[in-house]
Amino acid sequence: MSATTEHLWYIPNAVDFGHRGDTVSADHNSLETLTRHARALEENGWAGALIGTGWGRPDTFTLATALAVRTTRFQPLIAIRPGYWRPAHLAAAGATLDRLSDGRVRFNIVSGKDDLAAYGDSEGDQAHRYERTREFMRLIRRLWTKENVTFEGAYFRVTDSTAQPRIRVSGDRRHPPLYFGGASEAAERVAAVEADVQLFWGEPLDDIRQRIERLKALSRRLDRDLPPLEFGLRITTLVRDSSSEAWAAAEAKVAEMATGSGASWNDHRRGVAVGQQRLFDLQARGGVLDSALYTTPGKFGGGGAGTTWLVGSAEEVAQSLLKYRDLGITKFILSDTPYLREIERQGRTLLPLLHNGQRARSADRGAT
Repeated sequence: MSATTEHLWYIPNAVDFGHRGDTVSADHNSLETLTRHARALEENGWAGALIGTGWGRPDTFTLATALAVRTTRFQPLIAIRPGYWRPAHLAAAGATLDRLSDGRVRFNIVSGKDDLAAYGDSEGDQAHRYERTREFMRLIRRLWTKENVTFEGAYFRVTDSTAQPRIRVSGDRRHPPLYFGGASEAAERVAAVEADVQLFWGEPLDDIRQRIERLKALSRRLDRDLPPLEFGLRITTLVRDSSSEAWAAAEAKVAEMATGSGASWNDHRRGVAVGQQRLFDLQARGGVLDSALYTTPGKFGGGGAGTTWLVGSAEEVAQSLLKYRDLGITKFILSDTPYLREIERQGRTLLPLLHNGQRARSADRGAT
């Protein structure tokens, strides 16, 4: 799998309006509105977008399919959960959409808490949950890359199974890449052997460096038999024309959250996971870490990628992101609200700086 640097966005897949401070609109999740998001991403230089999942949200795969039909280059990163999907079902559905979209599909495998009973699923303890996820990812990849698959694991089994249509191999892309997140020891063991891309939330640079080193060592120790694990960052980026304008906007948003109107930011607080707790704990280390990582949002409702923000001018945020790139991060999933306006603003101001900065760094390394 290529280690090319890519920049994706986030599409709010939610029934309720105002997600994380987004524009309040009755048609916020209509096909027309979300298509405008996807087309704006194409027009402003983004590779695609993460589409979230969870019981109570519109079905993620269905939305991704609709947006793929209405675009030409947009790449949906489709969040899915083992248990909501069976491996063979996802392998066939994913292969079909990948073929119809000419290889634009990616999947983010989610093992966090959900309303499992609502769709007839159940899980045991953490070890059970991640072992099932590991088996799920292994079987999907096998169904995409082999024919007449017979597999009998602790959680899933198939007999003489060939998922159709077959995935078209393109260069070193043998199948849709599998993204995965999680900071617990059990989650990292899954990522080390089964994920194509390990996603991190917005932690300080030194913390990310340590996690990358640990995952690389774990991959070696567990005899990973796949191409090297890649790394991604999912974070909120608040960008304005100047540093002072950006920080004023960030503080105003946090003040609004503190009044209670930030309730729509709490979408990762169902049984706080290890990775989420790591973000909350950053507040004790300071309100701003490194040069631009704002931890205060987590006090007032921030969850997941909304817990910490990179704040500053386009130049300052670009420099922060390029430092993550220097650590080995190649997949970036950024966002801020209002989503549609920020797709355009950051596509116009931030992305060119990231592209130019990456080319300059690559040239420097080549000269060295």
